[in-house]
Amino acid sequence: MANPLADCVASLRASNHLLANSVSILDTAVNDFPRLTKVLQTTKHFELLPTSDLSAAQSRLLSSLIPEFNSLLARVETHLDRLERREQALIARCELLEGRLSMSGEDGEAMTRSSAAGAGRKSLAGEGDGSREALRLKAVRAKKERLGYAVERLSLQAQQRERQLRMSVAAQ
Repeated sequence: MANPLADCVASLRASNHLLANSVSILDTAVNDFPRLTKVLQTTKHFELLPTSDLSAAQSRLLSSLIPEFNSLLARVETHLDRLERREQALIARCELLEGRLSMSGEDGEAMTRSSAAGAGRKSLAGEGDGSREALRLKAVRAKKERLGYAVERLSLQAQQRERQLRMSVAAQ
């Protein structure tokens, strides 16, 4: 009986040794699992989306941007209109001031000629009556110049209003 048991013990020891070898092999294989999981892990560099999701996102973006663009365009148009009106007003004012300068230049030459002639008359005619007449003449000329400026300013304002009216009719 010792013999059959000895064979069983030998077979059991061989199986135990085989299992120990298998455990050590599995242990070395399992120790490498963290590295294997990292190596085998897939990385998505570019995520692919279905066309329907992409078109839905584009339409949402478009629907949110169109009102913003329209409001910004309206603001730009009103600002450009305001700048155009300001430019026209400045042009009209420039024309008015150029007219005043040209008129004052002509009147200045006439005033210097008349004052020189008036000074010659003063010395000849006497100072009492001539000085009153010279002051009255100077006041009349100043009034005439002011009225001329007012007429020119009003005519330029009328021209500017006509331009604005034409522009507003053309815009409608």
